[in-house]
Amino acid sequence: MERGARRGGGVLAAAWRRLWERGPGDGGSGGPGGPTRLSLRSGDGPGAAGPAARRTQGTRPFSLSAAARAILGTGRWGDDGGKQKLTLRDVAELIRKKECRRVVVMAGAGISTPSGIPDFRSPGSGLYSNLEQYNIPYPEAIFELVYFFANPKPFFTLAKELYPGNYRPNYAHYFLRLLHDKGLLLRLYTQNIDGLERVAGIPPDRLVEAHGTFATATCTVCRRKFPGEDFRGDVMADKVPHCPVCTGVVKPDIVFFGEELPQRFFLHMTDFPMADLLFVIGTSLEVEPFASLAGAVRSSVPRVLINRDLVGPFAWQQRYNDVAQLGDVVSGVEKLVELLDWSEEIQTLIQKEKEKLDAKEK
Repeated sequence: MERGARRGGGVLAAAWRRLWERGPGDGGSGGPGGPTRLSLRSGDGPGAAGPAARRTQGTRPFSLSAAARAILGTGRWGDDGGKQKLTLRDVAELIRKKECRRVVVMAGAGISTPSGIPDFRSPGSGLYSNLEQYNIPYPEAIFELVYFFANPKPFFTLAKELYPGNYRPNYAHYFLRLLHDKGLLLRLYTQNIDGLERVAGIPPDRLVEAHGTFATATCTVCRRKFPGEDFRGDVMADKVPHCPVCTGVVKPDIVFFGEELPQRFFLHMTDFPMADLLFVIGTSLEVEPFASLAGAVRSSVPRVLINRDLVGPFAWQQRYNDVAQLGDVVSGVEKLVELLDWSEEIQTLIQKEKEKLDAKEK
């Protein structure tokens, strides 16, 4: 967040202690009154979404509620100019008529929690709520480099839970795969570090894993790159993986505080101006710079929120062509698929992919 935002005073001080309610914006965790993430030294949060930060803009994210943003003059309700509001049916019709063919998707932990992955915020069930067992000084330390270098074991204990192969994609992931199969997906920007988009069959060139990935890993000493799968055995055996060349600790390419976002994140500079439809699915839009992408599409482009609650600009700066399908994320996706008349196709795809995963696990 800009330095000028210090005028938030006590609100900001209180939020500083909570700044790592980050990332996996499960659709249910950040509602219309939920925090909207700005950044003191602009960072991103993990989730089932991962931690992230960009050094040039800083590293530590900050939370402000939508109401506070409005009070500080950073938010306003949109003016529809008398234009008729779009509906989910209208959006489905635009897709069916091929009037929208460059779809960008922003996804958060809300698409992964139906796969059984715990999110980082829900009281009693969020991953952060369970970090006490790791005996760390404070929850955010698990994604801080200084603490990682001093004691990498807590991170790898958490990594064991989230490592690819432990969970399977769900209906929402396969909807995104179907968008790709139909040639409609320009890019999927995900906050998640669980890799389920890849498992669902979305190719890496269509993905921007904003908070990093377990698919690759880097030695913290010699900087050699490795496939993440090379160290799966160590992680599953509760061992800290070490470089076979220099014996340094090998860290999955998950973005920690103080680390730069992946270079692919900057594809947004061309993707969002090109998009003719934006889906925002299962994210609380609290973490910058990811959250700001929701406002990066042209004003004429429909934006569709499929989420438990109104978040981000859908709560405080609505456009006439914004659509909000609120409630359970998978149910919302199912409704859209039904309107698109893709129900049979997606069921066939899910069954085929399930059989492939079953065969792989035998």
